[in-house]
Amino acid sequence: MAMAKGKTVKTAPRRKQAAESGVVAPAAPPASDTRGKLIAAAAQEFNQHGFDGTDSNKIARRAGFAPQTFYRWFRDKTEIFIAVYRAWEDEERRVSNELLTAKAGPRRLFEAAVAHHRNYLRFRRSLRKLALEDAEVRQARAASRLRQIAQIRRWIGPKARPAPEIAAVLLQIERLCDALAEGEFADMGLDEEKGYAAVIALKDQLSR
Repeated sequence: MAMAKGKTVKTAPRRKQAAESGVVAPAAPPASDTRGKLIAAAAQEFNQHGFDGTDSNKIARRAGFAPQTFYRWFRDKTEIFIAVYRAWEDEERRVSNELLTAKAGPRRLFEAAVAHHRNYLRFRRSLRKLALEDAEVRQARAASRLRQIAQIRRWIGPKARPAPEIAAVLLQIERLCDALAEGEFADMGLDEEKGYAAVIALKDQLSR
């Protein structure tokens, strides 16, 4: 997750509308990038229908290819799901880096993180489920978190805490971002501002 100081901004309406439609994909790949088109199509399929609600044929057709094209690039649906997860992670890191470069504050950074989770609600629901059921997805999620820990250590520099301590905080931040994205505070009739305050307090633990 991103770490810095600045002011609050609102989520862009276009992204909010996309989130509500349940169809969000990574940035469009170059026209000749067959693999990238398949990943973008898979992101839309997984986010609209979930992992169990789609298949390789639907992904290929959505990308504009014949079904057999899928298997020239991916072994199965799980492999492309993990590729979408990596694209999701890369997109989150890109946005965080841009905000850090702009010296954005923690509230703005975490609003962006929550918006990113919200834009991929069904995908992340599938991710949480598969990480409990599929060893390959579980390993991919662990690798993603280790990359996030390494990135946090680079952001903080020499004063960064040991990896296990960062992991303990990162897992709490991740869960809170998902809860905010899913509207779990509103489900309880509670003010989500306390959720943002808790995330920022956790972030502050990393740099003490």
